[in-house]
Amino acid sequence: MSTKTHEFTLEGGDGLNVSLAAEPRADGIDLIRLRWKSDRPSTPPLLTLRWVHSARDVQASWHPAPDRNKSFKADWMRELRSNATASAPVYALFDANGTNRMTFAFSDALNTVHYTGGIREETAEFQCSVQLFKEAAEPIDAYEAELLVDTRAIPYFDCLSDVRRWWSGMPGYAPAVVPETARRPMYSTWYSMHQNVTAEEVEAECRIARTLGMEAVIVDDGWQTEDNRRGYAYTGDWTPCEGKFPDMRRHVEAVHALGMKFLLWFAVPYVGIYSGTWERFKDKLVRFNEGSRAGVLDPRYPEVREFIIATYEEAVRAWDLDGLKLDFVDAFYAPEREQPSAVPGRDCVSIPAAVDRLLTAAIGRLRSLKPDILIEFRQPYVGPAMRKHGNMFRASDCPYDSIQNRVRTLDIRLLCGETAAHADMVMWHPEEPVESAALQLINLLFSVPQISMRLSALPPAHLRMLRRWLAFWEEHREVLLNGRLEPGNPALSYPTVQAVKGDRAVIVTYHDALVPLRADRPVREWTVVNGRQREEVVLEVSASLGEANIEIANSCGDIVDRLCVNLDLGLHRLPIPAAGTASIRFGRS
Repeated sequence: MSTKTHEFTLEGGDGLNVSLAAEPRADGIDLIRLRWKSDRPSTPPLLTLRWVHSARDVQASWHPAPDRNKSFKADWMRELRSNATASAPVYALFDANGTNRMTFAFSDALNTVHYTGGIREETAEFQCSVQLFKEAAEPIDAYEAELLVDTRAIPYFDCLSDVRRWWSGMPGYAPAVVPETARRPMYSTWYSMHQNVTAEEVEAECRIARTLGMEAVIVDDGWQTEDNRRGYAYTGDWTPCEGKFPDMRRHVEAVHALGMKFLLWFAVPYVGIYSGTWERFKDKLVRFNEGSRAGVLDPRYPEVREFIIATYEEAVRAWDLDGLKLDFVDAFYAPEREQPSAVPGRDCVSIPAAVDRLLTAAIGRLRSLKPDILIEFRQPYVGPAMRKHGNMFRASDCPYDSIQNRVRTLDIRLLCGETAAHADMVMWHPEEPVESAALQLINLLFSVPQISMRLSALPPAHLRMLRRWLAFWEEHREVLLNGRLEPGNPALSYPTVQAVKGDRAVIVTYHDALVPLRADRPVREWTVVNGRQREEVVLEVSASLGEANIEIANSCGDIVDRLCVNLDLGLHRLPIPAAGTASIRFGRS
């Protein structure tokens, strides 16, 4: 089957009722519709949709897996994989300027899809494929899905935005409502306290956090156990440790009294061997992890799902929680390590489908208790099938790695739309230069900050720096979160990123690069952030912008210079300090 740009072939399903049809959706966009029907419910056949795309003028690629490595893969290497609990079925190819050459996405983000856009050495062509039903699937009598192929010569990030909107318009992926608190800075106890968390210390940190503009606290692992050795052998009962949280309801009330929301951590799939729940479910596991001394519950048993749901329901009701951090949802899915079970009672075959059932029921019942409940998910389970359940998507753990935090948050932003994209919890060394510590905040500017430092122990300069950057983020929040996001060069870890909304723009440079100020935009206020440890930023002005008043500040927000500059066509050097900013305004005194 052919379109104007590609030849598509379907492998598998011989002798069965399988069909392909092409539908031009717009200039440069094609939908390839796949249908399969059976006379009675049966296991669907292995199906592979293949096509080839020329490598001419393709220099880079993007996919949503949380990794800095955006390099091309050879066609003989392992495919990418997605389902409800892992990534999303989308892949983009573009030139060195970020102009799209081909972006493809698949409509089925719930079931496991194997896909690739690997380069063939012999022909300099990308061998593209989408493979379905390679793993255990539910018996069905019909299946229909669409492949979107976009070859428009527009910025790659605009193609991805259109893919996100395409998914969002599907009935099964309608995004959850995002409460305003989900888009505000939060305090997390994980890196600052780990499992040594106590009610007293949380309340003390919250008193400081609130003055800095943080509006919620996430109490992480440790609240449910006396054991502080970082394992999961004691998970599964989900009752507060009396020595740490003697009265959880009173503790939550104390945090509420400060004007902050309260979220509590749960490791969704884990049941440890030392928990009281172990004996009940030890034979209903997907697998057992010897290292952490915990099993992964099997969500294909309805009684397992009901236990998990009732646990969260009771926690929200009893302690007046505002949200849940639902961790390790991706741990359910590990087909290579799944152990066989002889215990009857499973009501479905597919683990991704069972997880979707679990979350659909859990979030539905929790929202009946609190319509604006906050639900945090973490990479890699941040695809379109998860947007209907969660309203906060967090970068996967990257302690102290500000560059990885930047890459992962921007990867989330490119597909998450209005869902709140959160940075991994921010930490730094308390003795490092303040400009170095500031880079942790600068690298996450286009996401919602989560802070995880002992605020009471911060040096005064670091506290000033943190206050400054949280205030800066709040001042520019509408642009940073709601503006048109333009992340440049994913293959180089997004060295320059900008967001534009109305007549305001924020541009951050993370490496030695020219910072473009485009004259074809109605921007009257440019804010340039120097996300480097070197002084000076060079602006590249595309056409004369006229006279500008420029205010330059250091990493703590102190004004160090004021300039009046005629920004003509060409290059202009600004003496912005390391981790500092320049506010450039036109038409104002």
